[in-house]
Amino acid sequence: MSLSTQPYKGTRDFYPEDQRLLNYIMWCWTEVVESFGYEQYNAPMLEPIELYSAKTSEEIVNEQTYAFEDRGGRKVTIRPEMTPSVSRMVAARRQELSYPLRWYSIPNVWRYERPQRGRLREHWQLNVDMFGVAGIEAELEMIQIADAIMQRIGAKRTDYEIRINSRKLLDKRIKASGVKSDVASVIRIIDRYDKTPRDDIVKMLATVVDEPEKLLKSLEQDGPSAEVKQLQDRLEALGITVVTTETLARGFDYYTDIVFEVFDTDPENNRAMFGGGRYDGLVGAFGAEPVPTIGFGMGDVTLANFLQAHKLVPALSCETDLYAVLIGDVYDAAQAPITALRQADITVAVDSTGRKLDKQIKAADKKGIKHVLFVGEEELASGTYRIKNLQTGKEEALTIPEIIKQLG
Repeated sequence: MSLSTQPYKGTRDFYPEDQRLLNYIMWCWTEVVESFGYEQYNAPMLEPIELYSAKTSEEIVNEQTYAFEDRGGRKVTIRPEMTPSVSRMVAARRQELSYPLRWYSIPNVWRYERPQRGRLREHWQLNVDMFGVAGIEAELEMIQIADAIMQRIGAKRTDYEIRINSRKLLDKRIKASGVKSDVASVIRIIDRYDKTPRDDIVKMLATVVDEPEKLLKSLEQDGPSAEVKQLQDRLEALGITVVTTETLARGFDYYTDIVFEVFDTDPENNRAMFGGGRYDGLVGAFGAEPVPTIGFGMGDVTLANFLQAHKLVPALSCETDLYAVLIGDVYDAAQAPITALRQADITVAVDSTGRKLDKQIKAADKKGIKHVLFVGEEELASGTYRIKNLQTGKEEALTIPEIIKQLG
């Protein structure tokens, strides 16, 4: 029986053309967040399971983690997100670090859930976090960054909608309705409001509250908090329109106040793409002095879907500058001029198959490499090399310095 060629369910193989799109997304992320002064960090892929069971959410810990017991009897899990990890890192050096911290990471994260459009078991995720700013200026910066990323990928502001709410006010309103002990369960149900029929939300709420309809109406009709309104006004002054949404919850238990999500407005892909919010209590959960914190996460899958839905995927071709076509037995002799090109930051792939000239050229064309460099005994002796543009058909005879000047 032969082995399957398919990747594990919910994961992806990244062939070069797929990797180019992922690299583009990561490049856009990095360019924007570093323009705001954020520094990159990383953390282990494996963490103790209690890191997530303490503060993340019961659904993720009980149903979505890749958890197991290692050979030392320790219960660990492959990271489903990065927020607990970065909070642990900050708590470990709470007194040494210089605040405010502006950190970002782009790890791959894992969740055991049903693969569907926009949701896989493994994806790459940008995490942006600010530690040490209690004022609303932190929320302003986070939403500015989120908006700047969308602008960087070419989106129009009509292509997406930024929604904000206060988890603090939402918790208060839920408790005022009579819910005392199971607020977290109510929050998780409310979090499905925009993707679940209203009648189904009422039925789910009926399992944990006495008057679900009354609770839902109060959330739908009550206005935003003063802080949310202030944030909305200040963002409007910056040219960023946001919508207040009193049912926006975000599913994680650690959120303490302002939360936000960015929604795709395309009818074919109308869904939340990413979001985040304030989580002031997580560093303190490790026994350190609490640190005011806000952050968000953005996955590559939903962003790629957005790019495709709005026809914003750029033309991403092979980045190799030259394909060296060898004429005759000149492989060793060709290394000197090819090395000179590489040292000048010209990328060169060498066809070392010994096949016929036309097949070497076809290989370069199929790979999407724009220029072919012909290297034979005649070229090596004269120091002048034929270089052909496969897109235009133009052919020139150039020296190595001239090639460097033209392609560099």
